[in-house]
Amino acid sequence: MAAEGGGKEMNEIKTQFTTREGVYKLLTHSEYSRPNRVPFNSQGSNPVKVSFVNVNDQSGNGDRICFNVGRELYFYIYKGVRKAADLSKPIDKRIYKGTQPTCHDFNPITATAESVSLLVGFSAGQVQLIDPIKKETSKLFNEERLIDKSRVTCVRWVPGSESLFLVAHSSGSMYLYNVENTCGTTAPHYQLLKQGENYAVHTCKSKSARNPLLRWTVGEGALNEFAFSPDGKYLACASQDGFLRVFGFDAAELHGTMKSYFGGLLCVCWSPDGRYIVAGGEDDLVTVWSFSDCRVIARGHGHKSWVSVVAFDHCTTSVEDGDPPAEFSGSDEEFHEQIHFGAGRDRANSAHSRLSKRNSTDSRPVSVTYRFGSVGQDTQLCLGTNGKDTSSNSSTSGNPNPNSLPSTLPRIIDSAFIATGVSKFATLSLHDSRKERHEKDHKRNHSMGHISSKSSDKLNQLSSTRTAKAEAAKTLGTTLCPRMEDLPLLEPLVCKKIAHERLTVLIFLEDCLVTACQEGFVCTWARPGKVGLLSSQNNAANSPSGTVV
Repeated sequence: MAAEGGGKEMNEIKTQFTTREGVYKLLTHSEYSRPNRVPFNSQGSNPVKVSFVNVNDQSGNGDRICFNVGRELYFYIYKGVRKAADLSKPIDKRIYKGTQPTCHDFNPITATAESVSLLVGFSAGQVQLIDPIKKETSKLFNEERLIDKSRVTCVRWVPGSESLFLVAHSSGSMYLYNVENTCGTTAPHYQLLKQGENYAVHTCKSKSARNPLLRWTVGEGALNEFAFSPDGKYLACASQDGFLRVFGFDAAELHGTMKSYFGGLLCVCWSPDGRYIVAGGEDDLVTVWSFSDCRVIARGHGHKSWVSVVAFDHCTTSVEDGDPPAEFSGSDEEFHEQIHFGAGRDRANSAHSRLSKRNSTDSRPVSVTYRFGSVGQDTQLCLGTNGKDTSSNSSTSGNPNPNSLPSTLPRIIDSAFIATGVSKFATLSLHDSRKERHEKDHKRNHSMGHISSKSSDKLNQLSSTRTAKAEAAKTLGTTLCPRMEDLPLLEPLVCKKIAHERLTVLIFLEDCLVTACQEGFVCTWARPGKVGLLSSQNNAANSPSGTVV
């Protein structure tokens, strides 16, 4: 809710924002939360997470949503922009004792209107397989905590598999499970399968099939998040030691690495075509990494605290196969026509389909404009673009010239905030004075200076600050971690405060984008022209609802 009594604009909670394709509006009647809508006291709790699945039922209402708040787990029909949320009728609700859900993931392959397979990871290390439609609990993995006693940080079904799933822990280990296997009554014994720089993969020694099938130990400290590439062949891991490590999943071989500017990496995602990886973390930055070149090609700023989630928006990504287009030098109107974002559902679906069919090794020339977003502990939503990529996947040779445009990122929209109506087409060359000013601002506004009493995660890791600084000094200025002045700096198209508590979720859907904050409110933002609620929703922007209006 906007601050009353003439509060500062920067502290106002925004209910809409404008991008090149139009206005995104918060749908207050589509807010999902605990049934009583009371803000959750989040101190000491695990982040609120959201998972979606489509069960392909005949009613056209096939989306299902799962989210955790404290010790509670909820499962609803998700009505999105179509109808108001009915919080009085959860399909399933579970309250856990002695442990808290930390993450979850649906299996999209096996989902039907009668049954879904949902994996839930917990703070004590266990993983549960449940069916919230049938209200069944089929299996509990790592029940006796013999495999790993630390918190589950990320759980994902292996793409294309009905039975294999991967689990990451705050211990820095990942485990590959098969739902058909048991976990045994004794601690597993391992045999080294493959070893490389700061990682090792072990198989489980057993006379009979048991879990885990594999154990990965990656880096130092917690493994905060991992993400499979769109083709399922590669695995990107974001670790507390600040490293992004990208592996060939089946071969368990390291493809490439990157180091954060400072502190740990907390989140990671792939572009829809698998050509780029974006990571965010404790340096308050988002970093764009090229898969083919295995190097950092840009950084984005805008956040004033840790970046908790990064995600690509496949619906506003435009794709053109063929020869790279010639340099554009027309009017602003013509520029809008050339790289127009989100031109309707058909275009969005076409772009998503064409991108998903491409893989990381496809060498055909393609012209793509990407949109990605991030949310952080500063309660801000930032949307950015890495501009128009007109390169093929061939690697570049030699060291990049900081004063020239990288071949993988020839142009960006160098505008501050689209909401102001300012948009200009510019190259990536930055003035030295601007670089120096950003260096000073970034150090002064670093997330370590934004630690509050509510941020228990940050306080628990203050003791490792000196070690982190020493490690950062070793890699700063190398290809693992280029200096700020050596890379293009991406300006946010949109940077808005949209919550009172830290943001933990950002998901792009066809008709909307979904965010969630640590108070337990899951919000739906309708894309331009996609508002489909009752007429009373038209005044939603002026009506308070919970804490995110």
